[in-house]
Amino acid sequence: MNISNFSIKRPVFTIVTMLFVILLGGVSLLKIPITLIPELNPPIGVVVTTYPGASPTEVNEKITKPLEATLATLPGIKKLQSTSQEGTNLIVLEFNWSTSIEDVQLDILQRIDMTPLPNDAGKPSFLKFDPSQFPIIQLSLRAENDQVDVRLLVEELEKELQRTEGVASVNVSGKLIEEVQITLDEAKLVEKGLTQTDIIQIVQANNLSLPGDPVVTDDGKMLTTRIVSTLSSPESIAQLIVSVNPLNGETLTVGDLATVERTEQQSLTTTRANEYPAVLMSVLQESGANTAEVSKEFQQALDELLAKEQYKDMTADILVDQGSYVDVAIQNIGSSLLLGGLFAMLILFVFLRNIKSPIIIGIAIPYSVIVTFVLMFFADFSLNIMTLGALALGIGMLVDNAIVVIENIERHLGQEKDPITAAKEGTKEVALAITASTFTTVVVFIPVMFIEGLIGQIFTEFALTISFSLFASLVVALTVVPMLASRLLKATTTNIYQKRNESRFYQRYKASIIWVLQHRLLVIFVTVICFGGALFGLTRIGTEFLPPTDEGFTSISVTLEKGVAVTETEKVVEKIEERLKQEKDVDVYVSLIGGTQQSQSRNQTSANQAELSVKLIPLAERERSIFEFVEEVEQDLQRELGEQADIKFSVSTATGSSPNTLTFRLTDSDEQRLQLAVHQVQQELQDIPEVTGISTDLDNTVQEIQIEVNREKAKDYGFMPAQIAQTVNQMTKGQLTSQLIAEDGAVLSVYTGFGQAFNNSLDALKAMQLRSPAGLFVKLEDIATISIEEGPVSIRRSDQAAAVAFFVDYETKESLGGISAKVDKALAQVDLSPTTQIVFSGDRELYDSAIDDMLLAVALAIILVYIVMAAQFESFKYPFVIMFTVPLMIIGVAVALFTTHTLIGVTSVIGILVLVGIVVNNGIVLVDYINQQKAKGIASYEAILLAAQDRLRPILMTALTTILGLLPLAFGLGEGTEMNQPMGIAVIGGLVTSTLLTLYIVPVVYSLVDKETRKM
Repeated sequence: MNISNFSIKRPVFTIVTMLFVILLGGVSLLKIPITLIPELNPPIGVVVTTYPGASPTEVNEKITKPLEATLATLPGIKKLQSTSQEGTNLIVLEFNWSTSIEDVQLDILQRIDMTPLPNDAGKPSFLKFDPSQFPIIQLSLRAENDQVDVRLLVEELEKELQRTEGVASVNVSGKLIEEVQITLDEAKLVEKGLTQTDIIQIVQANNLSLPGDPVVTDDGKMLTTRIVSTLSSPESIAQLIVSVNPLNGETLTVGDLATVERTEQQSLTTTRANEYPAVLMSVLQESGANTAEVSKEFQQALDELLAKEQYKDMTADILVDQGSYVDVAIQNIGSSLLLGGLFAMLILFVFLRNIKSPIIIGIAIPYSVIVTFVLMFFADFSLNIMTLGALALGIGMLVDNAIVVIENIERHLGQEKDPITAAKEGTKEVALAITASTFTTVVVFIPVMFIEGLIGQIFTEFALTISFSLFASLVVALTVVPMLASRLLKATTTNIYQKRNESRFYQRYKASIIWVLQHRLLVIFVTVICFGGALFGLTRIGTEFLPPTDEGFTSISVTLEKGVAVTETEKVVEKIEERLKQEKDVDVYVSLIGGTQQSQSRNQTSANQAELSVKLIPLAERERSIFEFVEEVEQDLQRELGEQADIKFSVSTATGSSPNTLTFRLTDSDEQRLQLAVHQVQQELQDIPEVTGISTDLDNTVQEIQIEVNREKAKDYGFMPAQIAQTVNQMTKGQLTSQLIAEDGAVLSVYTGFGQAFNNSLDALKAMQLRSPAGLFVKLEDIATISIEEGPVSIRRSDQAAAVAFFVDYETKESLGGISAKVDKALAQVDLSPTTQIVFSGDRELYDSAIDDMLLAVALAIILVYIVMAAQFESFKYPFVIMFTVPLMIIGVAVALFTTHTLIGVTSVIGILVLVGIVVNNGIVLVDYINQQKAKGIASYEAILLAAQDRLRPILMTALTTILGLLPLAFGLGEGTEMNQPMGIAVIGGLVTSTLLTLYIVPVVYSLVDKETRKM
């Protein structure tokens, strides 16, 4: 080819170009961001609306349903799910992946504005899903010294850490919040004829800062005026005068009627780490920041601060660190890449038996990788487990083109040609074959780029990265390799080519080819039987969506019966902590009692809930995976505490999926029919032996104290029901009265209430006294009926129908496909109404939608490979011969997956897709060489034998370099390699069988389609 001849003639130009690209590659590598997986932007949005004081039923009817009706017709909408709770609603909008959330955002806002809602409802707000809003680091800070309050220390620490480069914000939950509490004495208020509202008004009237009109001074200046009367301490509030006795002049102060103190904000929640008081810290990074770098900088800043004297009693325990995991995962895959390259070089030394040729080919690996980094930078890709996995997968293939070129040049040198002539003729002879093989390998990835959804987002960068590297290797093989070969290799005096062909190994192979050509039908029959057996074997292998990644972290949610005291929840948590303390694999556990991290972020508490975050020791230091740990501990806790609480373990992976959990929803327009269906489905699912737990998000009614106003009695005293409701609300909850700036500069909220006077017993609530407009004090029970009743907690809907979500946990040894089949069978036995629908979600939904796309991609890849080869060979017949190598790979794939107990998932199917492009390469090299020999006038039979002999070495070399290059990936050593492991196993298995069988099947099929040898 001209490009090869140019490189041979202009070696300095070629070397300078190489150096320029290497320089570009170095700069690009430093600039490419490092992330765990490609950036995902799911098209998900949330609409939140408040409706103060409304019950879940009112919220559902007046807020949720009108909004749903408006939003359900949005373009590209896929799912619409809602939750109506007391005073608020939440609607989750999920769009097709082809829809950009930015494109529909304006439409959503317009539709929200057009929806008629009650006047006292808040304006609905729209939030779009943003991955950068998830913390990259979560840690606990604890003090084992009882004399140290970690909450006081963490405030200063938070400010210092916030300044770390790349950190957007640092959020601390469980920290000390101070306020001023005015705790009123009801008896004294009644005696003086006063109410809570009177005290609130007095505090507010004495704590103000108001501007007045500008005033001209004597010296001609116009200055603004400000009227100031501020309170700065609890003492100044206690001294405020409420009234003055006109008879004796005695003053009545706030301090006479209430206790005023600066104190810690009352909270139900308790946070502790390894049973010591603690706070939780979450770190969010700036958008576009390098996760690994931010994590490193933050941890360095944290270590430096904790080394200071003031923080010496504080200990930090990292629970989740995406940056550290990214670093480890990238290092492990990088190691696989380097090891793969070394193994490939080892094969070259074994086959070529000299130093110069392997070094020439060895240059192709780093140089192709460097060129790939340049292309990745300009394509705006990141270094992640998918792009590095693509390089690790392709590391052995990067030398394939160079091997074919150098081996052919050596063959020409063995025929006593000078190096330059050998380089030119040798490269020219195989240029078409290696170009065709590269294009067939790359063309299989075209369908991947058109796949929508999560798979498309994850694997597009993978497909393009491997394509970049293969194109780079083709250019290197056609330019750098022949140039270096022409300068470094020398002509040999002995005919190595003839000597090799006379060797025992080559003679045996030639004899076996002759035997195969004489028994063609038998060979084809045996191959078809093996292929059929492999297809059957694949149906016996379980399926999964994506391989779960072991990040060594799990969270445990604890839910007791609604209405229990927080002390009961704490007792259950203590038993769980005791169990975790016995586990040697546990590094740290953090308990949050009285709520969850999610509820705490919304400033909500729940006495019957708790959440534990558990971090295990590194994967290399433990024998169990996180999934085995969870299964074992969860079963033990269920046996011990199953009667007292609902305990659920949750493990999330790098892709956000939940391993060993099958989720689906039941929907129906009739709520009573839905409740019955839920009960029937639960009964059937409990009979599946592999199911370890079944839970639903169905919230039954919960006990609540209902105060029903007697309007007749209320009217007699001059009360309106709204007045009673507002007064009871203020007296039980307290009311934010004002804010003051303390002498130490702290801004404190001032709350006025009665403490726990009306919260500790029902009798106290009934005896609460309300002042009527006439000034009389009336007990609450005299104007209202107070009783314990059932009330709904929340109402959930899916696609405008009532819905209940099921969460089915199953054993780790069971596959997604296996449990899906058993659940489907169980559901088929339930006599459900035609209006009751079952909609799968989670991994099952993603797998069902992805696998069809993936199989279509494989089918399209086979067609595209055939089209490319037909164009290259200018023939429809010879590509057909080569395509017989494709079914041969299935035999090896089935054997490899079955023997390694690897499930069929998206990554293993991607491996099969890659194989479609790889396995034809050997056939291309073989058929192209047969055609070249025939063009020289050699008979077809002799040409087949000659091609099989001459191409044996390059075929074995390319196959073995690819196989050994993939071994580190297939072994899946270390954290973060799980995602790419099935891919490596599938490719190795398919390549082994297709290579060995190609050496025989292609000659057989070629002889059957060639006129000369057809009736041989």
